[in-house]
Amino acid sequence: MIENHNNNGNTPNTTPNTTSNTGQLNFPISRNNNNLLTEIMSASEAFHNLCDSSKENIGLFTVKSATKWIDQAKTRPIPRLLFGKLWYQGEVCILFADTNLGKSILGVQIGNSISTGSEIPGFPLETPKQRVLYFDFELSDKQFEARYSEKYKNHYQWDENLIRVEINPDAVIPESQCYEDFLIHSIELSIIETGAKILIIDNITYLKNDNEKAKDALPLMKQLKALKSKYGLSILALAHTPKRDLSKPITRNDLSGSKMLMNFCDSSFSIGESSTDSNLRYLKQIKARNTEIVFDSGNVLVCEINKPSNFLQFEFLNFGTEGEHLRQVSGNEKTDLENKVKELLQQNPNITAYAIAQSLCPDANNFKSFNTIICRIVKKIKQGNN
Repeated sequence: MIENHNNNGNTPNTTPNTTSNTGQLNFPISRNNNNLLTEIMSASEAFHNLCDSSKENIGLFTVKSATKWIDQAKTRPIPRLLFGKLWYQGEVCILFADTNLGKSILGVQIGNSISTGSEIPGFPLETPKQRVLYFDFELSDKQFEARYSEKYKNHYQWDENLIRVEINPDAVIPESQCYEDFLIHSIELSIIETGAKILIIDNITYLKNDNEKAKDALPLMKQLKALKSKYGLSILALAHTPKRDLSKPITRNDLSGSKMLMNFCDSSFSIGESSTDSNLRYLKQIKARNTEIVFDSGNVLVCEINKPSNFLQFEFLNFGTEGEHLRQVSGNEKTDLENKVKELLQQNPNITAYAIAQSLCPDANNFKSFNTIICRIVKKIKQGNN
């Protein structure tokens, strides 16, 4: 209870009187000086905010009204384009492709673009030049030099903002840490030391022993997302695909450890191999959260790998459909395969489709999809016989 004691218009009584007849606390406040009242009200508001904050944190969760979430979001920057609509600021993005399709070439090109503030033609960039940490777990320094020079002469001139990182073979891993934990710890120290907000990791296979298994993929994505949140990062992680059927469209299932990795990343895109030209590649958007899917099967980005002088790079050519670049299975190939299956069934009517697939599969890495095809052929033949 706050009382303003006034003696018939005379000078206010400022004699300390901390209790009333009812036992409530009284604070003598001068009419001409409301500073104390303001301070009390501010402290009260801060106390209520603190109480509200404690109510918002419930165990593992932060619980707020939708309005409060929007008010909080308004204070954060709008995500900007880092590599067209395929990768936005503040995202953990996964770029995946089969071996030797140019993941590292494109990864370095994206890092160079961001470090110089110069967009790659066909892929808008909305951020100013900034520091980029490129963790290169694929190439040696000499291999890197070969890609960005003309026969080891006339080397490409990099901006100082692009910082390349390799594994130090002489580094000593503390006994208290396993390799994967020490690697993540070292990445965090590099972030702190350089102040970089952009990370490109080539590739995530080195972060875990086996990211094809869900139990290993989940902790990996948690660690990457924790680093992103802690330091306000944008992360592009490069990943492999198992050998895939080039006659089929790329899907999220083609990513190694796809279920967990794809669930926990913010965005993802893939490099596809063109069956029409060995130098052609197409980029397909697989997952997006900051935009709609723009570059799907009906609208892929067609590029060519070139080295005009001393910089190996992707060059945007045009837009196309994924079907134009997939390997076409001829009618003769289908007929030949069906005839071979019929032969095996005639020789042994009890043979299983799985056994037939094992016998005829031309590529062990592609067995899963081939087995599916054989199952359909066997089903079709048996239905025809009946």
